[in-house]
Amino acid sequence: MPRLTSNQEPIATKLFGIHRLSGQWGISLTQLGGYGERIEKTATHRLLQEDNKSMRHETAPLPLTGIRVLELSLAVMGPTAGLILADMGAEVIKIEPTPQGDETRRIKGFGTGFFPAFNRNKKSLVLNLKSPGGKAIMERLIKTADVLVENYAPGTIDRLGFGYDRVSGINPRMIFCSLKGFMPGPYEKRPALDEVCQMMGGLAYMTGPAGRPLRAGASVVDIMGGSYGVIGVLTALYERERTGRGRHVLATLFESVVLLMAQNMAVAAITGEAPPPMPERGRSWSVYDLFETSDGNKVFVGITSDAHWQRFCKSFGYDDLLADGRLTTNNSRVDEREWFIPELRRRLGQWTRAEIMQKAEEASIPFAPVARPEELFDDPHLKASDGLLETTLPDGRKTRLPRIPVRLNDCDFGLRNDPPRLGEGSEELLLSLGLDRERIAALKKEGIVGPL
Repeated sequence: MPRLTSNQEPIATKLFGIHRLSGQWGISLTQLGGYGERIEKTATHRLLQEDNKSMRHETAPLPLTGIRVLELSLAVMGPTAGLILADMGAEVIKIEPTPQGDETRRIKGFGTGFFPAFNRNKKSLVLNLKSPGGKAIMERLIKTADVLVENYAPGTIDRLGFGYDRVSGINPRMIFCSLKGFMPGPYEKRPALDEVCQMMGGLAYMTGPAGRPLRAGASVVDIMGGSYGVIGVLTALYERERTGRGRHVLATLFESVVLLMAQNMAVAAITGEAPPPMPERGRSWSVYDLFETSDGNKVFVGITSDAHWQRFCKSFGYDDLLADGRLTTNNSRVDEREWFIPELRRRLGQWTRAEIMQKAEEASIPFAPVARPEELFDDPHLKASDGLLETTLPDGRKTRLPRIPVRLNDCDFGLRNDPPRLGEGSEELLLSLGLDRERIAALKKEGIVGPL
């Protein structure tokens, strides 16, 4: 491997967790596990480019640099949209209610991670939008902004006096993004949650076994709905270059779930039969199963072609199965699953998880360990690809949280600022709007703005 400079050494350590050997750097396969050779082959190239990339990132504008976004949001859906726009370079100002700001700063249980996960690279302005003084500040902000994102309950933003018609009247170029539960129709005024829409949209039915509908283990619909909102915003910004005018973008939870159900709806239309839940679905592939390992873990293995089957048998030494005429094609293996899968379970159950993964990697067939969220902190691929960003938690501790899963050449959609403290960045923002420090202090005393 090439020698790295002293400037590159800390980058190597941070990005890849690698060690120095005889004046050179190489990935520790002990850390990456026995299936890490592919990562090793690409690491040197990544490291040699890293200094130049980091210098470019400090000066080169990100794609959305110069776009100002006002985010009036809560929970996950709205903050997801703001997160994506912020990571891509937009200045995102999170407008939080007085006096304590976004409730997800204090929520417990499942929602404890909401705020740190979805609010990096943003500024915070705590503002009383129910007061005349707060409304006046908001109007000033609207005149300076390009995008407004809101995911309040139906009717709330209009009651505050900042619905689409009012905002577009103040700034005709504004892209106004509403993130709601439902598109216009009989349901549109209903309050909605991720779980509500998973249930009524068919996702919970398809996820759990028959008679036991089960929500997905993450806020998949909130994140999907927020992401579709961003697609709408970017489309409207592109159109604005031609028309000079903004748009009202609407993205919703329920319709996002319905799109997820498209393939199952198509099955029902084609076959005339109700598709069974995923745990009880009919088999298209001969091996598409979870297998218990000798060390008490589970590994998923998917064999979706005859070439996969041949490589699998050769890698695991199952020459007898490869020679068995009953198992020659995918369809014939599907027909033999009644005896074939129990036999495969018995055989694979003699291997450890690491052994199965290494052999499946060598055979180049689809496989996956059943990972827990906390195991992702040490995932070798995420380490090598810099897929997690060091982030400061509200209590000051450091952790690493996921990047958005999008890359544009050498743009660094990374961490520029930790999730903001309550009111962080607001004094500078208010000064830029033409308010002097004396007036800002008075607004704070009157409870119109919060901490600075």
